[in-house]
Amino acid sequence: MALRLEIDQDSLMDNDVARQVEFTGEIDGEEREFAVRYAVLKELSGDEPEADALEMFERFSDEIADICVEAAVQRPSANVVVVDEGDLE
Repeated sequence: MALRLEIDQDSLMDNDVARQVEFTGEIDGEEREFAVRYAVLKELSGDEPEADALEMFERFSDEIADICVEAAVQRPSANVVVVDEGDLE
């Protein structure tokens, strides 16, 4: 069975200073911290995230969840799994 990320919607936060969306998620019963860089949102949407980063994140949440799972598997010991444009296929 493929791993699936459950995003804690209450933990979603737009960190515009660090230019990333941060959240807590659960993969296979394990809670992990994630940060998705604005560059990922830009690649997925074609637009620069401005005041709408959370809305962009929600719009592409299925794709982002898949990317986050792959990144978490590649970096199992990371305190925060930071997802950037290098994680896109």
